[in-house]
Amino acid sequence: MLNVRYLIVALMFAVSAAFAGPREDGIKAAEKDDGATAIRLLIPFARSGDALAQYALGYVYYFGQGVPQDYKAAFQWFTKAAEQGHTG
Repeated sequence: MLNVRYLIVALMFAVSAAFAGPREDGIKAAEKDDGATAIRLLIPFARSGDALAQYALGYVYYFGQGVPQDYKAAFQWFTKAAEQGHTG
């Protein structure tokens, strides 16, 4: 029975990877310090109210990952994400 559980978890990860799109690619870019790609991919999601995209953009701007460090932009994106309950 335990092996079936591992198989199900592995399949879940495989399926989620198969359906990854621009939002997920943007999050991955932010995690890999590729701020320019993250911004390009995440801006449409963040502007439409996606809290995770907003938080990721705040992170990119706060640390200046591949873009000029901009605390004002970081604060604005972090605030938008927090207003929706995203706590980081």
